[in-house]
This record gives sequence, C-alpha cells and structure tokens, in this order.
Amino acid sequence: MTSSSVNACLEAARKADAPIMIQFSSGGAQFYAGKGLDNKDYTAAIAGAVSGAYHVRAMAEQYGVPVVLHTDHCAKKLLPWMDGMLAASERYYKMHGEPLFSSHMLDLSEEPLEENIDICVEYMERMAKMDMLLEMELGITGGEEDGVNNEDANQEDLYTKPEEVWAVTKALMKVPNAKFTIAAAFGNVHGVYAPGNVKLTPKILKNSQAYISEQLGMPQGSMPVSFVFHGGSGSDINDIRESIGYGVIKMNIDTDTQWSYWDGIRAYEKENRDYLQGQIGNPEGADKPNKKYYDPRMPIRAAEKACAKRLMQAFEDLKCVGVLGLGDSKEPSNVLASSVYREAGARKGALPV
Repeated sequence: MTSSSVNACLEAARKADAPIMIQFSSGGAQFYAGKGLDNKDYTAAIAGAVSGAYHVRAMAEQYGVPVVLHTDHCAKKLLPWMDGMLAASERYYKMHGEPLFSSHMLDLSEEPLEENIDICVEYMERMAKMDMLLEMELGITGGEEDGVNNEDANQEDLYTKPEEVWAVTKALMKVPNAKFTIAAAFGNVHGVYAPGNVKLTPKILKNSQAYISEQLGMPQGSMPVSFVFHGGSGSDINDIRESIGYGVIKMNIDTDTQWSYWDGIRAYEKENRDYLQGQIGNPEGADKPNKKYYDPRMPIRAAEKACAKRLMQAFEDLKCVGVLGLGDSKEPSNVLASSVYREAGARKGALPV
C-alpha cells in the first residue's frame, strides 16, 4: 500500500529471522504512485509498482532479509499492467543480470480453462528467460478484494479439480526453465467472515498431488506441485498447517494485515484522543501544544508496530521463524554486510554502495 506498510513487513521479517514475500496489487501499486496521477493504460499502477520494487530492494539490504518481490491478481483486463512491469524487469535484467521483480501472478480464473492456460504459457515463456516465477489461479477465490467481487460466485467454482491442476502443470512444464505455482481453489475466500461461512477443503490439494504424481510416474507421497493459499486471513490454524503439508508454499493474508495496520491507528487515537482535538490545548493546559501527538508519523508508526505484530503471528503459523540464522533482533539493525543475507540468495539492489 505504502512505503510504511513495506517497512512493517521488513521489520517483521527481521524480527522473525526469516525471508518474506511482499506483493503489490494493481490498486495498491496505483496508490503507491499517488491517486492524483492519471491511471490511463495503467501507467500509474506500473510506475507505482516499479517505484515500490526499488524501495523494497533498497531497504531489504538494510534490514538484511531476502524478499520475494511479487505482484498479485492480474486479471485479463490488467495485462497492460503486467506488460509494463515485465518491460521494467527486462531493462533491469540487461543491466544487473536479474529481473526487477521476482514473480507475478496471472489471475485468469474467470476465463475458459484453455484460454487461461494458453495465456499463462505465453507469459511463462517471456518470464522464464529472466528466471522469474509465474503464479496462476485455477477456480475462483470468493469474497471481495481490490475491486474484484466474487461474493456471489458459484460454489462449484470455489473448488479445483485434480484434472485441471494437471492440465496446467503439463502445459507449463513444457516451457524451458519454467518456474510456477498454482493457486488452486479449495473453498478460499478473500476477507474475514463469521465462523462457519467459509468451508475450506485442503484435501483437494492432496488429491491433486496424488493425481499428478501418478501421471508423472512419481512415487506415492510425492508433491510435484507448489500451491498457493489465497484468502488466508481469518483461517483456522489447522487448515493452514494441513495445507502446508499438501504443498502450499505461499499464503496471502492481506485482509488481516490491513486490519492490523488500521487497528494500530485506531488504538493510537483512542489513547491520545484528548491531545488530538486541536493544535493547542489538552488536559495539561489550555496553552499546551499537541504537535508531537498529531505528527502523522506517530499514528503511522503505531500502525507499523501493529502490522508487524500480526505478521509475526503469520511467521509462526507458517513455521517460518529463525530460518535465516541472523539471530534474535528486538529492534532491526542495518546488516548490509551480512554474509547470511548474501548466502540466502539476496543480491545488491538499488543502493549506490
């Protein structure tokens, strides 16, 4: 959403001693650029995503954590946004030998399966030349996110069939140097709903792994597919852990992080309300200034702390704490020269050092 939310992610990753994936939606990228810009042909969304990518690269070096830089839910109408970001990565690749972004998601789940696969193959061929990963979606994630409303989606569309996963896998495997993940639907819903309204069926992923293993002649228990768990916010820890056991390597928690960020601001306002009603005058005296309370950095910092706290819970839920070997860090410190950071696969980004 902003550099502030990016920094909260990096702070949490350093405290968790773990890598992290930071992703931009088209709406989030446009907001990053500034809503005052014209977004005709998605130029603002492209510029915002590129700007965010450079910010992440520069600051990830300071926090010392490897970051997978990703973009989310690119529907068919948003393909010009994807094309603009890929053009930026191609330019960056010529200069630095690596793409600007790590991966992108194509969400063509509303299109016929054959068209979904054909377009994914086309983009996989372009991305594979830069060692990029493609995430694609099968089935529909319910709920609403970033202006896409699937709250009235057919129930059958919320659950992917093993044969569909195999069709995608078979097609993308043919692309040289292909790296891809599949966001297969198993009842996932964007947003947070009352208990009982969302019925996840993680065994769909298990069944798909078994089916594809059989098609590939692999031993029983193999997991040839890397899956993505969309709509992770508010999910039961048992469903999360079960999904990981079936090959989920990425889980989205946008709704929960949005709430935690806002909740930090809400709590700050509640605690300091008497100091936020005017520039001058508070319980300590009618002539006392309030600048240090209404300075926007104060509530924003409270939001960052609250967001980082929620992210720490996610690291724990996903069994991703203490995996880098950087050691404990109550407060992040600059670790630009960290050998662990380099060995983890991170490379120099945008800093002139």
